[in-house]
Amino acid sequence: MSSIAPETPSRKAGPREWLGLAVLALPTLLISLDQSVLYLALPHLAEDLRPTGTQTLWIMDIYGFLIAGFLITMGALGDRIGRRRLLMIGATAVGITSVAAAYSTSAEALIVTRALLGVAAATLMPSTLALIGNMFHDPYERGRAIAVWAGCFMGGTALGPAIGGVMLEFFWWGSVFLLGVPVMAVLLIVAPLVLPEYKNAEAGRIDLFSVVLSLASILSIIYGLKELARYGFASAPVAAIGVGIAIGVLFVSRQGKLAEPLLDLKLFRVGAFTAALLILMVSMLATGGGYLFISGFLQMVEGLSPMEAGLWMVPSAIASIIAAQLAPVLAKRHALGTVIGVGLLIGTIGYLMLVFVDPVGGLPLLMAAFVIIFIGVGTFGALGTTLVVGSVPPERGGSAAALSSICGDLGNALGVATLGSLGAAVYRDSLDLPADATPGAADAAKASMENAVTAARDLPAEPSENLLAAAAQAYTNGLNVIGVACAVITATSAALALAMLRKSRGATPSDGGTPERDAKSETAENSLSTT
Repeated sequence: MSSIAPETPSRKAGPREWLGLAVLALPTLLISLDQSVLYLALPHLAEDLRPTGTQTLWIMDIYGFLIAGFLITMGALGDRIGRRRLLMIGATAVGITSVAAAYSTSAEALIVTRALLGVAAATLMPSTLALIGNMFHDPYERGRAIAVWAGCFMGGTALGPAIGGVMLEFFWWGSVFLLGVPVMAVLLIVAPLVLPEYKNAEAGRIDLFSVVLSLASILSIIYGLKELARYGFASAPVAAIGVGIAIGVLFVSRQGKLAEPLLDLKLFRVGAFTAALLILMVSMLATGGGYLFISGFLQMVEGLSPMEAGLWMVPSAIASIIAAQLAPVLAKRHALGTVIGVGLLIGTIGYLMLVFVDPVGGLPLLMAAFVIIFIGVGTFGALGTTLVVGSVPPERGGSAAALSSICGDLGNALGVATLGSLGAAVYRDSLDLPADATPGAADAAKASMENAVTAARDLPAEPSENLLAAAAQAYTNGLNVIGVACAVITATSAALALAMLRKSRGATPSDGGTPERDAKSETAENSLSTT
């Protein structure tokens, strides 16, 4: 039977723990790479597999859908069977399904393997984050470790297009899936040597009906949000969201009646935990919508290739990583709410800079704004996640980590849907079509900037330039408005942090690394520990 790691809050981490952190960073980096790298491979695999439009959408979306849908289940499963064991099972499954995806011979096969890859990847995020909580007992060291974890995730997202572009330059489209194979092989070899095992010895069986409810609720909501973002307002995605919320209410009601719930609702009695999740969801709403329009500006207004756009995003990734590493240092001397709030206010400044971006010569200002935005993202990515993991008892670590990931996913999807719709509306309303645009090109341009770029390729030189200039100006108008909306959202997140986390502190030199918490959170944690 797996051993249960003792809770020793004052023990400092040694070389084994820091080496274990390096091992845990590998799957984190891989997941973020997998979520962004496929966009580059899509044209290449489309030529080979000939998917229909619907199949293409499922190839793109099914991986993220199933990661989000299974996070709660996998977090609870790791608490029960052992987090290292689940991590190794998931790593094996990721390696096998990655090879299967790389050598898929049909669109249907790729959809199935991407789905299985998503289920397997769902084991990695809560397992890695919960194990960090088990390995690093000192609050300051835990904060530094989670900062590294968060930096790997954010860095992988930005580096995905660049790495994918290089691989596709020399290899076939399936090579992007094989990135995970050597990573998982290293994890399987080293993990048993450096990672501890931890599980909740008192946890009972998983309620399968709760698994079905959680999966149906999350998948319905995220599917509806993505469809709204893709096609605008329609009855079907709105109904999907409504069904998902209704199932979610049923799920929550069932958890309150179970002796061994899939999701322990008592976690939400911890004030700092609940506040961190709320701020995470709100701040990710702005990040998702802003990232959508900024990446679109690079490729459609500036005319950069996906790989070139990915390289331009590297400075923002570096800024977020640096901010994530500095955040725990600042949290030693200042309240967490202050550090997070100030970081988000810095991000607010970056979003306001988007208001002044022009379609001609606007790239330097856009990139400067993007770097400033990601300073705020990196600060909260490190400290918010630390707060979520550190606010709950060790036996609830897997569930807490899963909730952190789900809130981020929901916030991102909601931001893409709502802010994407807002930006599209501004684009359509402000589009001033040139007189020499053909009726077909005009209709295409009115639909979206993407369609305007496609239509311009079939026009003579001067009408093409005029159409692209008009569409670029309208798209930039949408970006300017999105900047205002994201600034308001991020400022709201900052206000929430300053108000709700004002008494939460990081480890300080004088107290030997013991975090100071507000009385309400301390009482809630004590009640959880004795449950």
